Amino acid sequence: MGDNEVTDKHGNVIHPGDYVGTRIRGGTHEGYVKEIVTDRQRAEEVDVKHPPKVRFQNKDGKMVAHNPGTLEIDDTQ
Repeated sequence: MGDNEVTDKHGNVIHPGDYVGTRIRGGTHEGYVKEIVTDRQRAEEVDVKHPPKVRFQNKDGKMVAHNPGTLEIDDTQ
């Protein structure tokens, strides 16, 4: 694994454009990865705490950021 690679909860490397999802509060957050934030400067620019974070737009159109280890890549999308 390279320095800037992050993996989902199954150890699969997450890339921009992958469809990912996670269960949260009885529902799910899912969407296509827009960005993987790995450095503090970029994290501050997009108001994300404790990188690395995977950012994607959920089904409600809101940008969300999750820890990569909580996500699963969905290859069927």
